[in-house]
Amino acid sequence: MSKFDDVLAKCSADLKELGVSYNADLLGKVAKGLGPSIYNDDSKLVACSDKSELARVKTNFLIKKLGMKDSPALDEALQAVCGQYDKRQKQRVVFYYLLVEKLGKQAAYK
Repeated sequence: MSKFDDVLAKCSADLKELGVSYNADLLGKVAKGLGPSIYNDDSKLVACSDKSELARVKTNFLIKKLGMKDSPALDEALQAVCGQYDKRQKQRVVFYYLLVEKLGKQAAYK
């Protein structure tokens, strides 16, 4: 298995643990969109307890990548995903995938 496949396997396992039925193709596209950050020990994880990290996710992913407008709904989506994905170590790929699904932005990865 390639390094990329290993990451996808870990992400798939996390989604199964959460009881989320997921689109493997979309999960792969989200992972590819994150580039080499998914292999770095620090950048592959999202810390919901770090407000500056959540602000970066909002700005760099939700607003810049997905083209959304800044609104309280984005903060609500971030908090909802933090609550849903209750593992201590949250994989960035899974976190972003859950945001894409929650906000209905799957078309950004077509």
